[in-house]
Amino acid sequence: MTPMPQSTDELLSLLDLETIEDGLYRGRQPDTSLQRVFGGQVASQALVAATRTVDGGRAVHSLHAYFLHPGDTAVPIVYDVERTRDGRSFSTRRVVARQHGRTIFYLSASFQVPEDGLEHQDSMPDVPPPEDSPELGDVLAKISGRPRDDWDREWAALDVRYAAEVGAPGHRRDPVSRVWLKSSGPIGDDPVVHAAVLTYASDLTLLSAAVLPHGTYIGDPRLQPASLDHAMWFHRPFRADEWLLYDQSSPSASGGRGLATGRLFTADGDLAVSVVQEGLLRLRRD
Repeated sequence: MTPMPQSTDELLSLLDLETIEDGLYRGRQPDTSLQRVFGGQVASQALVAATRTVDGGRAVHSLHAYFLHPGDTAVPIVYDVERTRDGRSFSTRRVVARQHGRTIFYLSASFQVPEDGLEHQDSMPDVPPPEDSPELGDVLAKISGRPRDDWDREWAALDVRYAAEVGAPGHRRDPVSRVWLKSSGPIGDDPVVHAAVLTYASDLTLLSAAVLPHGTYIGDPRLQPASLDHAMWFHRPFRADEWLLYDQSSPSASGGRGLATGRLFTADGDLAVSVVQEGLLRLRRD
């Protein structure tokens, strides 16, 4: 195993899948203290697997994923790609991720030939710039009481900074969270890699918006969180190694689950990607 991605190069290595045979790929695992596979990792690796079976002139425009079982961080994940459809403008792929002989994850992705058409978008929120925003490690260390090194070890491949107010531990606030994010280093010009890196990053902070009204945080030992499903729509070009504003909110939490939505804007204000996720937010009985 390689270390948990502590640099952009290590993250890119994680996304470089081994080809077993046509449509069948193996993804390596990082060395991590996480008890289960990070959802962004399996989603990004599955997207890479799907993309390898699609004509190079078609770019991903949407993906829909379901997390079925916790992934085992000690063994590789095998990705089996089904070529569902290839039309004149769109291609559809279905990816099944397996470990220990059972399915742990499904992903459906759609790819499109570039086209011109109608244009409109939401406006980008007005927030402080990245250089004036506190870093993820400092914020999580303050909230959790754990040293910053614990957080940096897991997430140093990404540069994440909070563009909205972060309250003290136990502070209750509206379910809105805004962060700037990008990879920590350059990742070249392949749009497939940029889409995969952003898919990886999109799972890191989104569900946290759903716990803000309750004075807790993802990582609180009193809380059992887990991604249940994850969907993304890719609207406009972007680079995952340049700053993107992740505007996140949660319209509802109920039944042990929380729903969160996200909009990713480029620094120039272009709405690049929309994200929706539902996650488990179960309070531990003990």
